[in-house]
Amino acid sequence: MEKSVILTVFKRIPLLLSAALLAATAQAQTFSLDQVAARAKALVDQPYQKPVSNLPPVFSGMQFADYMKIQPRSDKFEWRDQKTPFKLAFYHQGMQFNSPVLIHEIVNGRLQEIGYSTDRFYFGGLHFDKESTARLGYAGFRVIYPVNRADKEDEVMSVLGASYFRVIGRGQVYGLSARGLAIDTAMLSGEEFPRFTEFWIQRPAAGDKQLVFYALLDSPRATGAYKFTLTPGQDSVLDVQARVFLRGEVARLGIAPLTSMFLFGPNQQSSRRNFRPAIHDSNGLAIHTGAGEWLWRPLNDPQNVEVSSFEVTNPRGFGLLQRGREFSNFQDLKDRYDLRPSAWIEPKGDWGKGSVQLVEIPTADETNDNIVAYWLPAQLPAKGVPMAFDYRIHWTTDEAAILKDEVGWVKQTFHTDGELTQANLIRSFDGTTALLVDFTGPALAKLPAGAPVKPQVSIGNNGELIDAQLQPNPAINGWRLTLRVKIRNVAQATELRAALVSGSKVLTETWSYQLPPRSDVQRTF
Repeated sequence: MEKSVILTVFKRIPLLLSAALLAATAQAQTFSLDQVAARAKALVDQPYQKPVSNLPPVFSGMQFADYMKIQPRSDKFEWRDQKTPFKLAFYHQGMQFNSPVLIHEIVNGRLQEIGYSTDRFYFGGLHFDKESTARLGYAGFRVIYPVNRADKEDEVMSVLGASYFRVIGRGQVYGLSARGLAIDTAMLSGEEFPRFTEFWIQRPAAGDKQLVFYALLDSPRATGAYKFTLTPGQDSVLDVQARVFLRGEVARLGIAPLTSMFLFGPNQQSSRRNFRPAIHDSNGLAIHTGAGEWLWRPLNDPQNVEVSSFEVTNPRGFGLLQRGREFSNFQDLKDRYDLRPSAWIEPKGDWGKGSVQLVEIPTADETNDNIVAYWLPAQLPAKGVPMAFDYRIHWTTDEAAILKDEVGWVKQTFHTDGELTQANLIRSFDGTTALLVDFTGPALAKLPAGAPVKPQVSIGNNGELIDAQLQPNPAINGWRLTLRVKIRNVAQATELRAALVSGSKVLTETWSYQLPPRSDVQRTF
């Protein structure tokens, strides 16, 4: 699943009347999510309009390095002449970003389109006929805000490609992405990528600390209306209100999807020499169930597509996290994986029955996103019946704060060959698989001396637990659990679970690990 995905084009002809009515209504009253939802509902009964590229070959055929030469001019940022800390910049069309999105500004309840102009960009020495590109349009937009220093304009949000968007807070760099909607991810029938086709952005006042914008989503089998409220800060927060309408039959409808990358780490080491101990934007899926249980599933780069489902009623939260973000764990000065944020989804209200689904896709390098996580409702309504999902996305580098000191957490997982120490003190591999799990956190550190701490461990039918040893880990003020397991059939997945308890009290989140199936084909990454 590539990080760059095809954008959409808005088809004006079938919706000219409704667009005009929307504009007239918006001028008469405050613009709202209900108006965009009315557009989304109207689209359900209209034939889907497939986007058509309007790019000349000089842009459609360019390589990524040339596309990256096209950068916004800071003196041409939208709202440059306004007394607001927020600014807007735009993405030019190029490569697979080959059809325009409409972008409007909301000013005092009135709508005005933000027109395309080549004067907004530096083109880095690229040569083209400006007349032939005068009506192209934008591929997406960027939100600029001084999140790090008052005198420095930082890009804090990027909206580019299908329904993808990314957000960062203070001191962070872009990593994983969020999406508006996911349809039939990892299914043999093929995934459908809904697209944001039109945006309405509220011009902020001088003292505003938030930016509000709306989006219309369209795809062959679903439409949607979205309201986004961005609050930049130490940890930036994005509040989302989504109204989704089905247009056709959908097998997997992914709500609040997150898309990330995992290549290797301590639980799955590289088979090649690499100075970097780990390469990933995220290394685990965290879930807070409606019943209050905390789960942690370390990520894998599997040999085959793996789909894991965690049944949850009314989830309190889930997200793809980057734990253990010390620089020494990555050693990468160029890509700075240690500064890439986690994304934590906090549902608002009751979402009912469903599951958090994790999709892991094989990848050969770090240029492809191969991890997807989303909420999968247990039941879907009939065509045209609205689904409402409101949630908050926390973009954070303080992963410990997500658990609010309720329980200890898994700091890291190591996967290695099992071994025994012989009488002569020489270690001997015994044919088992070993997993070392480090638990840490205030809930463990504040235990009184001598408090009884025991592991609760379970393993699926494809494995046999040979040994489980728990010992204090003073280096992290926590505990290390060492498991030695025997796998019956390496071509099948093996599930393991573990948590630390003291009497009847659960001290930690549940470590839920999958040893993915292995074939005889040697993976190299």
